Amino acid sequence: MTTSLLAAAAGDFGIMNALQQGGVIAWSVFIILVIMSIGTFYILFTKLLQQQKIMSQGNKVRSSFWNSPNLRDASTKLETRSAYRSIVDDALNARDQHGKLTDPVDQHDWMANSLARSQGGIGARLGEGLAFLATVGSTAPFIGLFGTVVGIYRALIKIGAAGDASITTVAGPVGEALIMTALGLVVAVPAVLAYNWLIRRNKSIMEDLAAFTNDIHGYLMSDGAVKPAGLTPATKTPAAATQRGSEPLRAGMTPTGAQATPTTPTTR
Repeated sequence: MTTSLLAAAAGDFGIMNALQQGGVIAWSVFIILVIMSIGTFYILFTKLLQQQKIMSQGNKVRSSFWNSPNLRDASTKLETRSAYRSIVDDALNARDQHGKLTDPVDQHDWMANSLARSQGGIGARLGEGLAFLATVGSTAPFIGLFGTVVGIYRALIKIGAAGDASITTVAGPVGEALIMTALGLVVAVPAVLAYNWLIRRNKSIMEDLAAFTNDIHGYLMSDGAVKPAGLTPATKTPAAATQRGSEPLRAGMTPTGAQATPTTPTTR
C-alpha cells in the first residue's frame, strides 16, 4: 500500500511531470542546466588530466633534469610540447637570438622577458575553461529560479481557475516549480567547488614553474655555474695547480715552490 502511494506521488510530482506541466520554458531551463552540468564535469576532468601531466613532469625535472651536462641534452628527457620543455626551448632560443639583435638589449632583461612570456603562455592555457565554471556557478541558481518563478506563476493561474486554495491543491504545482531551483543548485555547487579546486592547483603549478624559470635564467646567465639548491656544480681544478700539486717536493722548497727559510736552532 505504502509503495503504491509513493509511486503515485513520484509520478504526480516528479521532475518529468514538472517539465510537462511547465511546457517549453521548463524544458528550456532544464536543457540549459543539463548542458551546464555536462560542461562543468568535462572541464573538471580535462583540466585535472592537464594539471596532473604538468605535475608529473615537475617530478621528472627534480629527479633527473639537472644531472645532464647541458640544457639541450636535458630538454630531451622531457616530453615534447610539455610545459617544462617549452620553457627550456624558449630559453635556448632567447639566448641564440640575443646575439642577432641590431640594437643590443641587456642579456638579463632579454632572457627575463622571454621566460616571463613563456611562463605567461602556460598560465593562460591552464586557465582555459575556468571562466565557464565561474559562469555556471554564478548563473545556474538564477536560471533555476527563473524556472521556479514561471512554474509558480502557472500554478497560481491553475489555482485561481479551480477556485480552490487548499493545501492539496497548492502543494503539487508549487512543489513541481521548486524542482527547478533544486536543479539550479545541483548544477552550481559542483561548478563552484571545481573552480576553487582547479584555481588552487593552478597556483601551485605556477609557483613550481616560476622557480624552474628562475633556475633556468640563473643557469644560462652563469654558463652553467649556478644550479638549483642542493645541486653543487663540479669544481674545475686549474691545470697549473694540478701540475704543481703532482710534482714531488724538493729539499728546501715549500709546497708552493718558494725557497724555504732555514731555521736557526735556539741555544739554551
